[in-house]
Amino acid sequence: MKKVLVTGAAGFIGSHLIEKLLNIGCNVKAFIHYNSINSWGWLDSLSKDKLKEIEIFTGDIRDPNGVREAMKNIEEVYHLAALIAIPFSYHSPDSYVDTNIKGTLNVLQAARELDTKRILITSTSEVYGSAKFVPITEEHPYQGQSPYSATKIGADRLAESFYRSFSLPITIVRPFNTYGPRQSARAIIPTIIMQLLSGKNEIKLGSLTPTRDFNYVKNTVNGFVEIAKSQNTIGEEINIASQREISIKNLAEELIKQLNPKAKIICEEERIRPKNSEVNRLLGSNEKLKKLTQWSEEYTFEEGIKETIEWFKIRKNLNKYKTDI
Repeated sequence: MKKVLVTGAAGFIGSHLIEKLLNIGCNVKAFIHYNSINSWGWLDSLSKDKLKEIEIFTGDIRDPNGVREAMKNIEEVYHLAALIAIPFSYHSPDSYVDTNIKGTLNVLQAARELDTKRILITSTSEVYGSAKFVPITEEHPYQGQSPYSATKIGADRLAESFYRSFSLPITIVRPFNTYGPRQSARAIIPTIIMQLLSGKNEIKLGSLTPTRDFNYVKNTVNGFVEIAKSQNTIGEEINIASQREISIKNLAEELIKQLNPKAKIICEEERIRPKNSEVNRLLGSNEKLKKLTQWSEEYTFEEGIKETIEWFKIRKNLNKYKTDI
């Protein structure tokens, strides 16, 4: 049984990835940010039977000693731990450097020291910035349009350097806009769904014109697993994308139609990114992913949205969010 470690395991994508890895028979260790109330984030929502199968390691991705300890006797690392909210990065960029760049360096150094067999470093489509051409392939130039994206670019390039300098078996995995159950309220789809389910008739959003390439979370984690299976992906940077785009306006209108046709969209100034920081278009290519792996989309956008809405409709799930903020 393969022994794997997932950093950022308590988060949105991390918790879904943990479930997937358990389902395919992996021996799973979850790296969770240490906290005084012993919260395991979204893993706390899993069944007791599933939790019994997971080895929990609490630590801090910024601490090289804890990271090294967690990675001992691990064959495969899925490194997802990161700070990801773009607005927070505007006023607290130091914490993004410490977590996203230094945290990744800690994983890379430990992998080199421990001779880890496989390392998947999680990137983001935000490293590309606004599309200069579409669909966006892995050859698209990088644009640091926020402190967040700048730190992810830095982490990616560190990972590349460890592959080239030390032949570490690294793949940089680059998901486009993942959505689904358990996603942070800062993200656009939960923002709209929560406002509608809370009975609001005015849906407050930022800019409506940007387009995004949305991926249902189960498709995204399948991408991680398929990339890890293939030896052809070592040393590569690989998008996980649907290769379809939808504008924020059209997305909101579709969700309004499904949940509350009376609702109207209101643009709020404080929700709009600075002009040069807004990523206006994201449409990713998944050709490389399909060429190098057996990945295919198991869930359509419509199916993913339906499952996401149903999850948020459950009162105990909606109550985990501050819907008035």
